[in-house]
Amino acid sequence: MVDHYDLIVRAHSALIDGAFRPATLAVTNGTIVAIGDHDAEFTATTEVALPAGQVLIPGIVDTHVHVNEPGRTDWEGFASATRAAAAGGVTTIIDMPLNSIPPTTTVDALRQKREAAAAQATIDIGFWGGAIPSSLGHLEPLHRAGVFGFKAFLSPSGVDEFPHLSTEQLHAALAELAAFDGLLIVHAEDPGVLEAHENTGGVGYDDFVASRPDSAEKTAIEHVIEGLRRTGARAHILHLSSASALPTIRAAKAEGLHLTVETCPHYLSFASEGIPDGATQYKCCPPIRDESNRRELWQALIAGDIDLIASDHSPSTRELKLGHGGDFGLAWGGISGLEVSLPAVWSAAREFGITLEQVVEWMTGSTSRLAGLPAKGSLAVGTDADFVAFAPDETFTVIAEHLQHKNKVTAFDGSELHGVVHTTWLGGEPVFVLGAPNDQVRLRGRLLTATH
Repeated sequence: MVDHYDLIVRAHSALIDGAFRPATLAVTNGTIVAIGDHDAEFTATTEVALPAGQVLIPGIVDTHVHVNEPGRTDWEGFASATRAAAAGGVTTIIDMPLNSIPPTTTVDALRQKREAAAAQATIDIGFWGGAIPSSLGHLEPLHRAGVFGFKAFLSPSGVDEFPHLSTEQLHAALAELAAFDGLLIVHAEDPGVLEAHENTGGVGYDDFVASRPDSAEKTAIEHVIEGLRRTGARAHILHLSSASALPTIRAAKAEGLHLTVETCPHYLSFASEGIPDGATQYKCCPPIRDESNRRELWQALIAGDIDLIASDHSPSTRELKLGHGGDFGLAWGGISGLEVSLPAVWSAAREFGITLEQVVEWMTGSTSRLAGLPAKGSLAVGTDADFVAFAPDETFTVIAEHLQHKNKVTAFDGSELHGVVHTTWLGGEPVFVLGAPNDQVRLRGRLLTATH
């Protein structure tokens, strides 16, 4: 008797065990339950055959997304952010503890986040907690409540309700987390260095970069590494922009310290030489640096010094981003790129002869391991049926007004990118179909709880 499944997807090229090959995936109850050859004699209630030119890859797991709800839902929200994610082939996001009000620094604040997300999620959502001065000594209850780790800033975050940690407080947080094997994820810029290089702002992009020099990242990362030596804790460096810190990172890893590092699509796609003065849509902290630096980041990914790529989708209102006459000192610092993160990284990777297999690993397998999500990030029997029909050789031009996130501003506006998402499945159900209206997509997302 032939087994009958809920869904089968036949692909001429599916990414399985790190390599593309013809395959058929069979899904029952939201899980991949069998993988056969392309012509496997599977039967199902629904059968999909991908056309030539489309490959099947696991859904992207983006571990760095600012949804901002509740409290700043005019910046972004769970409905718009998760629609944008699905349109970009992202099937899981881990939400940052700011810039929502309240920030996710207490169990009650986590409850409010989950209530806000529950009825709006197109895709699966997990949550980071926050480590701020007032929450030190009280992190374990939030850990037990299911956050995936704790975010800390080492310099001002830009919002008053999420203050940064001093170096002494950083080390205290690491010691506290080490006691229950919690993870600290760190915005690593040193406030002393930033204060020493503060300038009057203005429209000059080079002046903005000068105000946040490489040494700010390098110094802060050194403080994190010293804390790891003292405590034996685990830490993850967020959004590395400066290649100057790579020798320090490499040495720490060789020493056996529990350190991982990410970079972001905008650092891999853009260089300061191409950013016009006054173009505040490119402002982020730490900043996009020069072309030589961009190339070093790519080489560090290849070498394994940088572990993964996440979007750092950090939107705001149009007025906050563009309403200050091009003054980089006044504009909000954050780039909206969730929907285009996969094609942006793939397009830049092609310059260096990097394979799609490797890109997907950095954006699915590595991110899933960071978050401790073994059912995500691969096409394998027993994993969640989260996958994407992706056309790597098709191109499109990013038009900000056509993107799904709430405020239609992005540094990628006008970029011509390789890689088109045709269909995104979550748990074996389509949550995005290219050209289909949003109101035809069922809300399928689940709220994820970390298992510690």
